[in-house]
Amino acid sequence: MNPIDLTAQDVPAAVRRVVETLEAMGHPHDPVMLDDAARTAQQAADVLGVALGQIAKSIVFRRKSDDAAVLVVTSGDLRVDEKKVQALVCTDGGKLGRADADFVKAATGFSIGGVSPVGHIQPPVMLVDEQLFRFDVVWAAAGHPHAVFRLSPAELRELTGAPVCDVTVPAAT
Repeated sequence: MNPIDLTAQDVPAAVRRVVETLEAMGHPHDPVMLDDAARTAQQAADVLGVALGQIAKSIVFRRKSDDAAVLVVTSGDLRVDEKKVQALVCTDGGKLGRADADFVKAATGFSIGGVSPVGHIQPPVMLVDEQLFRFDVVWAAAGHPHAVFRLSPAELRELTGAPVCDVTVPAAT
């Protein structure tokens, strides 16, 4: 892992946006570049040497009524319950749909595999999974599949202003 040097010419614009957002918000942990890509939560956990649940993965949906991006930041070891999310963000009885790669990029400014919870080009509707609070430290994408940053779930809530909700499928018993 290497700290991100904003003076370097090869820093992607999306990563630069995240670093600058975190600095402006006074976040104490600088994003780092990983030697290997972490496009999936499992890859990120393996590279970082942490539990899968400590990866704060970003799942983007598309609210059909107004074409808004809905970003759910959830624990890497769990699946998002789309019906729970829909009930929370489609209060007009509307529907939630899948977001393809083009929509994610256009709506957030990030490519799938690097969607950060901060630094969006336009603010999405956002929810934070309550299950992230099982951990003291989680890791989130920083605008690129090789870039991540460390934070606590409480810091995630503070940085995003997003409500903390039950948004996952119950674990099998």
